[in-house]
Amino acid sequence: MRSIPLAACVCLLAACSVAPVPDVTYYRLPAPAPLPHADRPLSSLPIEVETFAADGVYAEQALLYATSPSANALRAYHYQLWSQAPSTALQDRLTQMLRDSGIAPLVTDRLPASTPALRVRGNIVRYERVPDAGGFKVIVALGVRVDQGQGEPLIERTYRAEVTAAGAGMDATVAAFAAAVDQTLARFYADLAALGGGDGD
Repeated sequence: MRSIPLAACVCLLAACSVAPVPDVTYYRLPAPAPLPHADRPLSSLPIEVETFAADGVYAEQALLYATSPSANALRAYHYQLWSQAPSTALQDRLTQMLRDSGIAPLVTDRLPASTPALRVRGNIVRYERVPDAGGFKVIVALGVRVDQGQGEPLIERTYRAEVTAAGAGMDATVAAFAAAVDQTLARFYADLAALGGGDGD
């Protein structure tokens, strides 16, 4: 008779057991695809790349995903995070890409406000994982503005790219993010290089 209450206790304990909490994983984008090297510097002015602006959920460190292909609703992963906020990661990535391209004598992420420079201001418009045809794709859209002094912007455009992930795993999604980011930044670079000697030298 004692075995019945004992069995009931075992079943009760099993029902109350808590599932293990997943490990938090931090992701960083792989190294960027190099930009075409400039034949000569675009300008004698330095280029300052500011931290990208990000509103709402795009300012968070968590990877974002859409709940449907229409991407009308977004959610954040609880245990899948970027190693740094996308606003800072994009600033660092673009700074390094422009620096390596030789497009300016100095490319930096910080200059005194009084220093004459081409100032690049970015804004994260889209940055999410979206279900697509049984798999996933990523959508990246970045608004970029280039100012010189107080006049009209030299460039003000939104650059958008969609890249299908090579697999269902998060590593494939992160690789797709890198490819989409690099596509948008390469298009921006082409517009920047097309300015020629825009500083009036």
